[in-house]
Order: sequence, then C-alpha cells, then structure tokens
Amino acid sequence: MNSKRPVNLDLSTIHFPLPALTSITHRVTGVILFVGLIFGFWALDASLSSPAGFDAVRDALAHNFFAKLVAWGLLSALAFHFVAGCKHFIMDANIGVSLEGAVKKAQITIVASVVLIILAGVWVW
Repeated sequence: MNSKRPVNLDLSTIHFPLPALTSITHRVTGVILFVGLIFGFWALDASLSSPAGFDAVRDALAHNFFAKLVAWGLLSALAFHFVAGCKHFIMDANIGVSLEGAVKKAQITIVASVVLIILAGVWVW
C-alpha cells in the first residue's frame, strides 16, 4: 500500500452522486421502518386487545398530533423504501446500470417518493 496516498478525513467535502444518496437513504428508511415496528406492533396489539383499545388507537390516530406525525413518518419511510427497492430490483435485472441510467432512476425514485409522501400526508392529516 502506498503511504503517500492522499487521505481526506473531512467528510463534509465529499459529494456523493444522486444514486449513492438514494441508496444510502434506502438503507436509512429500512432502519426507520425496523424501529417503527415498535409503534406498529403496539398499535396492533392495543387495537386487537379490546374494543376500548381499538377506540384508543383510533382516537390517537385521529386527534393526537404526535401519533399522526409518527404514522406519516412511517408511511413516508415505507413509500421511499418501496420505490427505492423497486429501483434496486430493476438494477438487479441489469436494466439501466450505466451512470446515466442510474442518475435517471434515482431522479425517478425521488419524484415518485415525493408524490407518495404527499399522498400519505393528505391521507393521514
């Protein structure tokens, strides 16, 4: 290994291309969804435990700002993760694996995700 290699330790100077950012965000949304399972399983358990529990979850999702925010956040993470996952499946099929194709697919991923996130926000709020 060459010891005279330049070493860049300042991460703020590294500029990732758009396909890399969408891939990293895909992983981040996967973690968010995994952690969000706590809220989802709690809501499922509470809603299936009794009619009063169901009413409590329904009222929380209908009137509690924090519950709506969590639900919208999880739906947003799910929307982006789903669209980016479809992009990865397309890449696995060797479609658009060039640099231009990767950038185009990343742009489509962002646009489709924003549309789905806005629709989820309209549905939740």
